[in-house]
Amino acid sequence: MTAQRQDYLGEPVRYEEASRHDPLAKLQQALAAGERPLIWDEEHGWLPSLLEALEAPISTQVLVFSKTSFQNDLIGPERPRAIYFGDEAFIGWIPDAPLMEITAMDPVQGPTFYTVSQDRQDPKIRRLDQECLQCHASSRTRYWPGNLVRSVHPSESGRPILASGTFMTTQDSPLEERWGGWYVSGTHGKQRHMGNVVVADNAEESFVDREAGANITDLTPFFDTERYLSPHSDLVALMVFEHQAQMQNLLARASYQGRRAMDHQARMNEIFEEPDDYVSDTTKRRFQAAAKLVVDHLLFREEALLQGPIAGSSSFAEEFAARGKRDSQGRSLRQLDLTRRLFRFPCSYLIDSDAFRNLPKPVLDLIWADLEAILHHRKVDRDFPNLQPADRKAILEILRETVPEAAERLSPPEPTSPEPDGS
Repeated sequence: MTAQRQDYLGEPVRYEEASRHDPLAKLQQALAAGERPLIWDEEHGWLPSLLEALEAPISTQVLVFSKTSFQNDLIGPERPRAIYFGDEAFIGWIPDAPLMEITAMDPVQGPTFYTVSQDRQDPKIRRLDQECLQCHASSRTRYWPGNLVRSVHPSESGRPILASGTFMTTQDSPLEERWGGWYVSGTHGKQRHMGNVVVADNAEESFVDREAGANITDLTPFFDTERYLSPHSDLVALMVFEHQAQMQNLLARASYQGRRAMDHQARMNEIFEEPDDYVSDTTKRRFQAAAKLVVDHLLFREEALLQGPIAGSSSFAEEFAARGKRDSQGRSLRQLDLTRRLFRFPCSYLIDSDAFRNLPKPVLDLIWADLEAILHHRKVDRDFPNLQPADRKAILEILRETVPEAAERLSPPEPTSPEPDGS
């Protein structure tokens, strides 16, 4: 573990440095300066005010009851941990817990881990690298700092039955492997998932009864929903949450790997007296590998397609879609499909984020070049079976009108040949 962790500690990444520009670090500065006080809520502490400050809507609430947090003793099926998210932060809250857990996204350093104390006299904000990175920079995140979404076989107390295996959950995961240890509210027809149920402690095998947890829209039989800001753990919010978590992991990883490759190349150029702008084939391959992972996730290359319509139980879908930048035809990258796939136009809204814009230039240039080729359906070294010609054209048009850099980086779609008039 120690050897692996040197990849992000010290030069050139310097993850351990105190300086951060994530939204929680900015809030901490504003609190210290008296510019933006948080407001205490008698039932939920600093949570409602913190969600407002971090632009994390209440409708994003998803609920996990597996004991997969450092506050494990406080979590279980009767008291799940609520997670809320905005574009740049994830906030974890447990009723009566002394701390809230925050992952805030720095535009260069990626996921940064904090706690906020539920002390009404002083919401102390503390960064917890050492404690959190034991899991959040492990083999599950390929030893880089990253978000972590797991599906487990939960016991009656919420303890993960590790001998039965766990699943890392991303947009590529089939529904039948998702949400073990989570509550899920919404409808999904004949499709099944692992949510809403536990494995009996006296069971001979860790069997998850997927039928018992299917198509649940009311969570009140499971726990006291009135203790939470929302009674939902919306199915659609869960899917967007999973996409965003992994997309931000890959953006951060591309940043770390790109900076390491640039630093290595600079040192090699000095040793071998090469020009400053010389880039070896090996370094080019390192840039390409980082860029390819970003592009594939960005365009949902291996997304697990839906087998039928799904619907959430809350206002999340409508609120999320309403936040999207729209082009002249009213289209947005935040529009949802929910019949065959998650998004109507399969390109991540996080292409319009500071984390994307701040990628190392060699990596960013390759990403835009790859997007140009793929969206114009030119030959590349892999297939994108989920991208139809109409998808590629629409994504190009939306990007060029709504993402400032895209108009310079992407050429417009080829004009469509007119249909013969039959004369």
